[in-house]
Amino acid sequence: MPRRRISAEDGRAAVRAWESGDSDRRTVAAAVRYCLEELAELAPGNSVEVRVPPFGVTQCIEGPNHSRGTPPNVVELAPQDWLELATGATGWASASAAGRISASGTRADLSALLPLLPRRR
Repeated sequence: MPRRRISAEDGRAAVRAWESGDSDRRTVAAAVRYCLEELAELAPGNSVEVRVPPFGVTQCIEGPNHSRGTPPNVVELAPQDWLELATGATGWASASAAGRISASGTRADLSALLPLLPRRR
């Protein structure tokens, strides 16, 4: 498993700042990357690649590995959409129905893993 680059303290602080309306690029980048690290820790593996351009990518979920080229299971979404899913501000089904998630492959449904960090009330 890759080592963490963002501490839990810094990552949670970035997510809280984003939830409070901070849209600074550094804050959003830290929040996105932290949530991607959380996903990789929760569901280790590399059968699904989750992309949140331009801030990060991770591989997760056990299963068949890929070694070159585009993996067979890919999820790609915008930073705002990823953070809303990761915090529970929106659900997988509604975001998918609204076309906010690009997901391909039989393992690309992350709904059972989300939210990662339920929103603070």
